[in-house]
Amino acid sequence: MSRLPTLYVEGPAFWHPLLPGWEAARAAFRGEAGLAEAPARRPAPQILAPAERRRAPDTVALALEVASAAVAGSGRAAVDLPCVFTSAQGDLAISDYMCATLAQAPTQLSPIKFHNSVHNAAVGYWTIGTGCQQASNAISASSHSFAAGLLEAATQCAADHQAVLLVGFDAESAGPLAQVHDTHGLLAGAVVLAPEASERTVATLSIALHSGAAIPTDLQSEAARALPANAMADALPFFEALARGPDPSGQPLVLALSDTLALHLTLG
Repeated sequence: MSRLPTLYVEGPAFWHPLLPGWEAARAAFRGEAGLAEAPARRPAPQILAPAERRRAPDTVALALEVASAAVAGSGRAAVDLPCVFTSAQGDLAISDYMCATLAQAPTQLSPIKFHNSVHNAAVGYWTIGTGCQQASNAISASSHSFAAGLLEAATQCAADHQAVLLVGFDAESAGPLAQVHDTHGLLAGAVVLAPEASERTVATLSIALHSGAAIPTDLQSEAARALPANAMADALPFFEALARGPDPSGQPLVLALSDTLALHLTLG
């Protein structure tokens, strides 16, 4: 077992069409409210110029929405924050478009679609839009992508003694890829991890890396269980635990990194 120093969580942010914002998600995960009756329209992040906002794919709009909310909630400046953006599959709608166009009419490939097809598109938009020149990472680890991103961000925070922005997001799969990627709608969450407590701290976070069979913690709320399948669903137990507060039983929150490796989290 390996353990990181205690870290501090600031500015939790969340977005799903049926839970559009952290306050809605927090109330639902605590059993104080339900899912929205009608899905919200996709976010329109204000850090982008109007023309860019219209052209940005869903994944970019989603990631930038929660990133902006998390930074605002932390009271920090985006320009000062290293960032880790994690997505299991990037933008599968664009990947499907690219494959179909290359197969059928390659000369008609859209330069803007190509530009947005790379896995680090969202973090690129973020660093350009905010003027951030700190270190930035784009991570993918299949269905364990949020856990992998959390480990990366926490390790950077502890090693460099510097606050780090973590953003996890995924969008609906499309085309033939939908047959192998069961993911629906939009889902994203973000937090800022800090090495020291501040007036913006909402929880303490202890992380231990365990080897052996990884059995993730089950979701506790009806609202979280009712959300459609999404590739970023491994983030749900973490945000649910933030909303509900420390577990009275003292049991750690378990997020799988693989079949034989897991993060054991203690939120206080």
